[in-house]
Amino acid sequence: MRYEDNRGFAAAQDRADPLAEYREQFNFPLERNGRAPIYLCGNSLGLQPKLAVQYVEEELRNWKNYAVDGHFHSDRPWISYHRQCVAEFAALTGAKHSEVVAMNTLTVNLHLLMASFYRPTQERYKIVIESQAFPSDRYAAASQIRMHGFDADEGLLEWSPRDGDTRLYTEDLAAMLAEHGNSIALLLLPGVQYYTGQVIDMGKVCELGRTHGCKVGLDLAHGIGNVDLELHDWAPDFAAWCTYKYLNAGPGAIAGAFVPERNSSPENLDQLHGWWGHDEATRFKMAKSFTPAAGAELWQMSNPPILSLAPVVASLKVFEEAGLAAIRKKSKKLTGFLDWLVTARFGDQIGTITPADARGCQLSLVVKDKNINAKGLFDKLCELNVTPDWREPDVIRVAPAPLYNSFDDVFEFVERLTLALSELSH
Repeated sequence: MRYEDNRGFAAAQDRADPLAEYREQFNFPLERNGRAPIYLCGNSLGLQPKLAVQYVEEELRNWKNYAVDGHFHSDRPWISYHRQCVAEFAALTGAKHSEVVAMNTLTVNLHLLMASFYRPTQERYKIVIESQAFPSDRYAAASQIRMHGFDADEGLLEWSPRDGDTRLYTEDLAAMLAEHGNSIALLLLPGVQYYTGQVIDMGKVCELGRTHGCKVGLDLAHGIGNVDLELHDWAPDFAAWCTYKYLNAGPGAIAGAFVPERNSSPENLDQLHGWWGHDEATRFKMAKSFTPAAGAELWQMSNPPILSLAPVVASLKVFEEAGLAAIRKKSKKLTGFLDWLVTARFGDQIGTITPADARGCQLSLVVKDKNINAKGLFDKLCELNVTPDWREPDVIRVAPAPLYNSFDDVFEFVERLTLALSELSH
């Protein structure tokens, strides 16, 4: 696509955008200091869908009007409420309906799934993470190693970028597995690296894991609703994701999980069991014996918190209507426009560590000019009512989300970045 550095170009792109109408379906932050908001932080917390407000209010009314009968007699019965997410979770992750479930939160799901699939032995107990893994993943992996009686410092292996680079290369992961594969029990890796924004070759990671006899778990917090996923075909042993980033379901919203068909039979392994993992047909008979639910639902523990799940259901309705193919098509143009503008205007001052050939919405910007204080630049952008995201030590993450961000948002961000740089230099 041929880009131009002017507002007229951005306006023309917005007029031709088939997803432009969805912007009106979201609530934006308030105007501040006389400036409209430029919200580019969907990689951290998506904006509030107006439909989410409606769905939560409806469930509050159902609670008021039906009380306990809401489990069975409301418009969306609570006993099966989690299934409202199944079709779109499956569509967004490239999975079968039986392989996905809405439950818990991300790190809780990672622990529950590791309890099933991380089964270390004296010979094979190590876990591979990326060197800049999101802290919660690191904490979870290290604690699992310790809980099984091993030394976390020895048991945690890091897949690292090459010296002077920020990109992760699957060739380097392959070399690590060739050297240490017999001691590795699990690869716990992201779909999108949160710091750099690099999309990992998830299919290759799963293939490498199988080749070396390692279990594979994927953290898709920054992947779902952002990039194309093919979990059924890639066949990791498990995957988990949150819903408050690109899925716009609100802070702490109920998360999701994937377990492939081959792993969902209760005869395959010993799971941790809970009431909602019991087969629904006999759940309320209150039997002492456990009858497993089918598919990924077996990993459920408790009945879902409806008020935290309602925004997830609402947001997925928006995704279902818009379609991931159209979202992804716009995303490539939108982030491409942002990358082009930053390079055209600030090529000597600001760059990105996000690979152009392996990215979703996010660009991770870095200040190349040593005379410019990166954190000061971030703070100045915030004063100008821009909402990016700061990550230590020197990255400003910006992520135009296709459902609610416009080409004009991107152009205005660059205008305010120009102003911020100018004000910092005086």
